[in-house]
Amino acid sequence: MATATTSPVSQALPPLIPRETLFGNPDRTRPQLSPDGKYLAYIAPDEKNVLQVWLRTVGEDDDQQLTADQKRGIRLYVWTYNPNQLIYLQDSDGDENFHLYLVNVQSKLVRDLTPFQGVKAQPIDLDPEFPDQVLVGMNLNDRQKFDVYRVNLNNGAVEFETDNPGNIVSWVADAQFQIRAAIAATPDGGSDLLFRETPDKSFELLRHWGPDDEGSAVTFSQDGKTLYITGSHDANAQRLIALDLASRQETVMAADEQYDIGGVVIHPTQRRIQAVSFYKDKVEWQILDDSIADDFKAIAQIRGGEFSITNRTLADDTWLVAYATDDGPVYYYVYNREAKTHSLLFSNQPELETLQLASMQPISYPARDGLTIHGYLTTPVGVEAKNLPTVLLVHGGPWARDTWGYSPTVQWLANRGYAVLQVNFRGSTGYGKAFLNAGNREWAAKMHDDLIDAVNWIVDQGIGDRNKVAIMGGSYGGYATLVGLAFTPEVFAAGVDIVGPSNLVTLMQSIPPYWAPMKAMFAHRLGDLDTEEEFLKARSPLFFIDRIQKPLLIGQGANDPRVKQAESEQIVEAMQKADKPVEYALYTDEGHGFARPENRLHFFAIAEEFLSKYLEGRFEPIGEIQGHSGVVS
Repeated sequence: MATATTSPVSQALPPLIPRETLFGNPDRTRPQLSPDGKYLAYIAPDEKNVLQVWLRTVGEDDDQQLTADQKRGIRLYVWTYNPNQLIYLQDSDGDENFHLYLVNVQSKLVRDLTPFQGVKAQPIDLDPEFPDQVLVGMNLNDRQKFDVYRVNLNNGAVEFETDNPGNIVSWVADAQFQIRAAIAATPDGGSDLLFRETPDKSFELLRHWGPDDEGSAVTFSQDGKTLYITGSHDANAQRLIALDLASRQETVMAADEQYDIGGVVIHPTQRRIQAVSFYKDKVEWQILDDSIADDFKAIAQIRGGEFSITNRTLADDTWLVAYATDDGPVYYYVYNREAKTHSLLFSNQPELETLQLASMQPISYPARDGLTIHGYLTTPVGVEAKNLPTVLLVHGGPWARDTWGYSPTVQWLANRGYAVLQVNFRGSTGYGKAFLNAGNREWAAKMHDDLIDAVNWIVDQGIGDRNKVAIMGGSYGGYATLVGLAFTPEVFAAGVDIVGPSNLVTLMQSIPPYWAPMKAMFAHRLGDLDTEEEFLKARSPLFFIDRIQKPLLIGQGANDPRVKQAESEQIVEAMQKADKPVEYALYTDEGHGFARPENRLHFFAIAEEFLSKYLEGRFEPIGEIQGHSGVVS
């Protein structure tokens, strides 16, 4: 393997980790016990390196492949409560029109439960008391809205259940498997919590959240008298609340002043909320049900890292627990509740266990207006964290956040010799509504200032080399990359944009039809397409390419429904006309990101050589990558 430089820093680094190890398919991942505990399913590649669902009888060594996806690989599946049946989602080349497939684990027969062209299926709920049914949202009658359908898992019959007036974005079923609550988007950019006593009655308004508040419905209690919700009303951060449906009284069950409620653990049959998490620098659990307190205490002692309960049997005697760390694979354990014993099932990538991987450290710094910004810093193993070439890795969303833990992209960059800085800039989620709302109308403005302040922070700490900082990211992170090169051209040495929009006007004009209910939210948080086109253009890198000085690499999926191919191609064309340095890789069978390992390996190979050229880090030669769909120009 070659390296781009033979500097003392490069020589002190651990051996190059092959990209195949970092960006290839996992060995085995996402195990799930069947509800009766008889079978274990998991995802693993087949002989053609396509991810499939596999099956093992618990206690036996009879692993067998269940599915036969031809190309894209299966990434999401779940057991039904019908004996011997599981379901999985799959789209076509990244178009996000997911179909719901049913698999019989005995016959291996696969049936498309939603065989409708151009229609997207969204699973809503499964219930152990109604094992032969699944509730599914589909935009079958109108591409702009998802009505509710009840699908029979025995014969595949699809029955219309509940009409969506056009503004409902999520549905909640009760213990009788009836849709009785919903969240509707409202014209002010906020949302309404809707409820009906019975399916034959009209929905009534329980609560309105304005555009600067957040809220959702979680589940009904077993007796149907309480609706558990989250909401940031009357507080800074989203809290877990029990809403009494008779009195309309709200009781706060769990809250934190600064951090929003995160994960919610619910009993598998009793609909009782047992624990919640708050994601601070790392995850923190709060126990609400004493019956699992000893279990959480025992689980926390099994091994280091962040744990999560990924699966439970209906009898609730066996749990599957995942442990994530920052410098190794995810470890899956089987935990026996009665005996309080555990056994290692497998790790998702055993190859990582022997490698010298870097640790991820939580950091914070004050933005120029005094707001505290949190993030994570990863520096290369084996060298002093001093004056390093640096990659500012910007998360997507933007209404999302980076978290602590293993990231193949972060480890790849650190192994090549770069400091990696991840920033939860204002507008990121999880830090309460004041922090979220501080990002309103601040694309390419204060949200970008936070990123520049991060660069200044890492340079002032002596960790980063000011002349060797690149910016990189996907989706919003790709947009931030374009903004970085166009709005602050002196800061970055290069940029890598993956599926990032270049023009906020054309982005908003080309969103999928079923995003229509969210237009008011976009207008509030981003800018109004109908009345503020010039404002949106002023925040769009496409119109500022004359300022771009540094090299840009763009990766795009041809079938991306969120950020269309034109978003990348219009800025590539404009830069080429202006004789600006740009490289472009289009993947003909991908959407919003790269699902197929061949395409991931191809793009990151190009990106690695690109970064090496401008930051002088190490690189592994591209070599031959079979099966990718990349078209490079």
